[in-house]
Amino acid sequence: MANADLRMFMDDLKKIIHGNHHPLMNNNPLVLSKKPQFQLLYQELDSIIQTLLSIHEDHHQQHHELEKVRNLKKRFKDAAREAQDTIDLFLSSLHFRYGNLSRISAFFKTTFDLFLSALHFSETSLDLNKILKSLESIKEELKTINIDNMKIDSSSRIEQVKTQSVAAAIGTSYTRNPLGIKKPSEEFVVGLDSDAEIIRDKLTEDTKQLCVVSIVGMGGVGKTTLATKLFNDRFLKYHFHIRAWATVSQTYVRRDFLSQILVSMGVQDDLQKDNDSKLHEKLHKKLMRNRYFIVIDDIWSIEVWDDLKLLFPHENTGSRILLTTRVNEVALHVKPHGFVHSLPCLTEEESWELLKQKVFHGNECPEWLIKPGMQIAKKCHGLPLSVVVIAGVLEKEPMSKYFWENIACTVSSYIVGDQKGCLETLALSYHHLPDHLKECFLYLGSFPEDFQINIRRVIRLWVAEGFIEEVGNRSLEDTAKAYLIDLINRNLVIVARRNAVGDVKACKLHDLVRELCVQKGNEEGFFLKIKSWTLPSQPHVVIMHEQSRLDVISPDKYGISNGSFMWLDGPPSRLFTNQVVSFPRTHTRTIRTILSFYGVEHELISTPRCSVLLRVLDLQRQTVSDFEEGLELLVHLRYLAISIGDSSEFPKSICKLWSLQTLILHKDVYTSIHLPCNITYLVNLRHLWSNCLLHLPYIEKPMNLHSISMVEFQDGVYNFQKYFPNIKKLVLYYYASDFQKCSKYLESLPYLENLKLIGPDLRWGPIAFLATLKKLSLINCELPWPYMLVIQLLPNLEVLKLRGILTIGERQWDAREQQFQQLKFLMLELLDIEHWKASSTSFPCLKRLALWMCEDLEEIPLEIGEIATLELIEIDSRSNSVVESVKRIQQEQQDEGNDELKIIIDGKELSFFSSQHGSSESE
Repeated sequence: MANADLRMFMDDLKKIIHGNHHPLMNNNPLVLSKKPQFQLLYQELDSIIQTLLSIHEDHHQQHHELEKVRNLKKRFKDAAREAQDTIDLFLSSLHFRYGNLSRISAFFKTTFDLFLSALHFSETSLDLNKILKSLESIKEELKTINIDNMKIDSSSRIEQVKTQSVAAAIGTSYTRNPLGIKKPSEEFVVGLDSDAEIIRDKLTEDTKQLCVVSIVGMGGVGKTTLATKLFNDRFLKYHFHIRAWATVSQTYVRRDFLSQILVSMGVQDDLQKDNDSKLHEKLHKKLMRNRYFIVIDDIWSIEVWDDLKLLFPHENTGSRILLTTRVNEVALHVKPHGFVHSLPCLTEEESWELLKQKVFHGNECPEWLIKPGMQIAKKCHGLPLSVVVIAGVLEKEPMSKYFWENIACTVSSYIVGDQKGCLETLALSYHHLPDHLKECFLYLGSFPEDFQINIRRVIRLWVAEGFIEEVGNRSLEDTAKAYLIDLINRNLVIVARRNAVGDVKACKLHDLVRELCVQKGNEEGFFLKIKSWTLPSQPHVVIMHEQSRLDVISPDKYGISNGSFMWLDGPPSRLFTNQVVSFPRTHTRTIRTILSFYGVEHELISTPRCSVLLRVLDLQRQTVSDFEEGLELLVHLRYLAISIGDSSEFPKSICKLWSLQTLILHKDVYTSIHLPCNITYLVNLRHLWSNCLLHLPYIEKPMNLHSISMVEFQDGVYNFQKYFPNIKKLVLYYYASDFQKCSKYLESLPYLENLKLIGPDLRWGPIAFLATLKKLSLINCELPWPYMLVIQLLPNLEVLKLRGILTIGERQWDAREQQFQQLKFLMLELLDIEHWKASSTSFPCLKRLALWMCEDLEEIPLEIGEIATLELIEIDSRSNSVVESVKRIQQEQQDEGNDELKIIIDGKELSFFSSQHGSSESE
């Protein structure tokens, strides 16, 4: 049992004891009769937990004492897991018997009865004595161990590391670094300048035919870093008309590769609808008659290259392709048509320089740390990844000579110069993670290789899994985000994308870091990754061994008839797959999580009723047939993401899933989903999302929703403060006749931070009183521009998006007398505005301006360029006068010595040189 599972179980057990779980359970005579056993179980568990938390395992202690403690911990977790499964099954059984389940077929009832019988389980004869005896035995053995010298102040230590994670994310002054060093955002690169110069020369040789340059080297040596350096090189940006990047990895899919390339080049079409041929055609048209520069990162096989090379036009335009690979054979195969550059490891001096920069960020290294620091750098064997990861460990620990000397002694045993050595080096970083981060970190390993992990999704999954504990008055989601930022700062997680104001929007793992997660996850029984698991319609018996190995055996071998069950009798309790999953009509008592990353819509064979104890079921866009049968029984489900095909009916069975926190419904056809009024029974529901309109005609009682996607309300539901008092993100679809009814209630929402309004009429004033609002989007509205005087009054507004606005009255926005005090991002899209006036003080904090499809606009005010914080202007070329105004802004800023302002037109960066000489923009 993972720490998160244990915490969640203790919370649920407390709710049952105090009658605060669910009405069906609180008043059930069987629950009341078992309450003394529940109370005794809680006391025994809590007693052992407190003892184990007070123990600090130090490697200087005697080995046999440590082994005893570790064995007792394992026995305790096994006993706690058995108790959790037993009680959760007890609750599920009660719900099955007395929950008025209307959508359970006779066949399903029979199979579930057989399942309970096979376990010798009956809710009327629930007996926890065996578990209690096991716990008593563990307590007695703990008394025989001399743990006085192993104790620490557990409460202060736990709170310290949790507070540290949160403080690091919100920018407080708390730090364990006595030198008070602040980590800079710039990436520091060591030892690649000469390599970059060599390859740059090859890429720009006066050769018209298509040439391929390969970078080859071991994992973690810096191939991708070097390719990134070249991809962002200012001269190469100017030299090539088009640049694009795609990552291949070990699993190559031509369609995915083509989509990556096209998206990288800024193609905005709906690529999901196109087949391979259509995508290839679009790519060919985009590249024809252009000098292009394509980076193909992480290619593993000759066969993949032989397929890829057919995708690119071989014109005499001086185009180049840059490959990175770990496999020498691939690079040599490509050699007849290009240049191979073997990337060497860092020298000892370069490794030490990189380590210093990563730990001290340009400050001087204390004299007492120089010698052990150089030893650590030397034992990284020139592998930048090893240096970066160990720097993350050193940065988070006290700057003491003793600690650094211990690290210096340990590093040599981890690094042996191959990929396995890298994993062991990464494991060092893992072992230094506080407990509350380990489970979050391992969970990231469940996502596919090179997968961009949506931050919102993983945060909600972490919360559903019970990984996140409350810290002060912060929400669970805010604490989870702080944990993620901590992992990023430890150089274990890479930022993949940022949003308009610079916050992390998506992250990913380096291949080796992900391998570490998979390795540790399997070792510790945290999860099981399966490449394919399609069980036959005639069920086989699946046995999960302690070694996390799956054996699929014929039922005939054991004389088992059609009532066969799928057994997973040991850990792990989480399954992750990127294949289509077919669930058998059987049950198991151990699976708590199923995540599927299968990227294509597919209809599952049957309902995912394989475990009544499921906590997370994330099938993304996979459609489930006969879904509602058996769904009512999944009362422990906290996270549900599924597709309901083209149906407009909300699966009513969902309303009986009282533990549900996050609900995501995807539809194949864009039509509305009608929500039932009894959705309010989901008292724990925090996030409700769909890709189409949600229609809520009536509501019975207040909900605990924190976010809801595009929703249409009717009369009686507009009292947001009454029905949605905790809402933070609201996407509201309304009609002009309804707007006045709902507008007066929005101002009373105390936590609203993100508001998106979609509707025809916004002539309305109470929005000025939304003091907590940070992001405002107005879409398809009729708007008089003087109304911006009201919006500017929002004191904390950071993001403002105006899309599809139809001007009422004069088509001019005069912002010279307005001041959007905190605005960092402004987007204007599909507006009919003709004139825009502003001063440098109108948007004093603006960092990014995006302007799309505003064909009638004459120009962007030159004063916009005078904003000291402005970093980026993005536009399209629909208005020549707007393009010329942007070029004047750039030239004016260059004349004043501002080289930092970045201009992007149609996805291509405009260099100052090209704007002066009238040359085309570079991608």
